[in-house]
Amino acid sequence: MEEKLVANPTPNTLQGIHNLKRDMIFLRKSVWPLREIISGLERTESSLIEESTGIYLRDVYDHSIQVIDTIETFRDMISGMLDIYLSSISNKMNEVMKVLTIIATIFIPLTFIAGIYGMNFYIPELQFCWGYFAALFIMAVVSIIMLIFFRKKKWL
Repeated sequence: MEEKLVANPTPNTLQGIHNLKRDMIFLRKSVWPLREIISGLERTESSLIEESTGIYLRDVYDHSIQVIDTIETFRDMISGMLDIYLSSISNKMNEVMKVLTIIATIFIPLTFIAGIYGMNFYIPELQFCWGYFAALFIMAVVSIIMLIFFRKKKWL
């Protein structure tokens, strides 16, 4: 489960984590009263329980304590797995947001250039036949410069 969680966290993985957590809670609720009952049997003086049985009851009590400790350890591990899942999903979302931000950042100056060029106050191709291509060339140069900048900063 942990390997799946690190490699490719999916909603099914999250469902598996919640199932494990529910199972651990169920086990804890089942074993905890057993520990109390065994402790009570060990301490009581009854004619039904012989002295030689006390050793076995102490042994069962020790085992129940070990089981409870193991369950608590597993519950902590499952909580850690849930934290890892949430961190992995958050990291994936951050990567997507980073790419979207870079794309938006590249298109902002292009939109600005196209907006000014398209305001119809001054249309370069009326006086200059290469005006349209010059605007496209400037947009391409701006995009390439921004991509180079992003690569140098290791953002892309």
